Amino acid sequence: MVKPMNEKVVLITGGSAGIGRAAALLFARAGANVVLAARGAERGQKVEQDINATGPKAQFVQADVSESKQVRRLVGQVVERFGRLDCAFNNAAILNKAARTGDYAETDFDLEVSSNLKSIWLCMKYELEQMQSQQPPGGAIVNTSSVNGLGGVANAALYAMSKAGVLALTKSAAQEYGAYGIRINALVAGGFDTEMLRTAFSRAVGGDPAKVQEALTGFAARLPAGRVGRPEEAAEAAVWLCSEAASYVTGQSMIVDGGLTAWAR
Repeated sequence: MVKPMNEKVVLITGGSAGIGRAAALLFARAGANVVLAARGAERGQKVEQDINATGPKAQFVQADVSESKQVRRLVGQVVERFGRLDCAFNNAAILNKAARTGDYAETDFDLEVSSNLKSIWLCMKYELEQMQSQQPPGGAIVNTSSVNGLGGVANAALYAMSKAGVLALTKSAAQEYGAYGIRINALVAGGFDTEMLRTAFSRAVGGDPAKVQEALTGFAARLPAGRVGRPEEAAEAAVWLCSEAASYVTGQSMIVDGGLTAWAR
């Protein structure tokens, strides 16, 4: 079987759960060496163990990617372990809380920007530095955005704002670093069956598990695909964007949402 990521070195943030976890497993199956980062050690170490059960191809690093020193250290550890950095999937994010735009506190704004936008920029800053300096230079970066970043969304303005910023950041950097052999794209994710999505529905319905399931069923009914996506389906798009099959794709916002936003594109 051809492994499209054979011996490539991949860094995945937010790699302990949801789309990030699915991506870590998929990149490894495709032949990549994987460094996954997350704030929570227990789940991250479990993903590392799951991958390394079939061979030592993964390393977990505990890191808060909204902190510059920790991001610099993280990228340094990737290079120390594997010698270079070929691909990065900047996927870490939070969904802080639901509120009307004027009802958020300033601290809410700072937290959302730091966790969802500044973190992407910091990761790119040190990833780009490494990808330019290594021999041979080059690489591929995928940043996770959201369909919420394509417009506004009631009661989640700060999340939507930060995810819109990811798109602008991605497109700007793609224009700047193409000459260095670095491709930069965004994965614009719709609704996938992750802890984050279930948490959002849980908050909306007051935490009742039965109502959460009803909300998920209702959401699925709105999708042309007729179902909520599996995290692996988002991960497949990220792997493709990092692979040589996407060698002429950069500055792209790849929408993977089961057709949710098809009417508005």
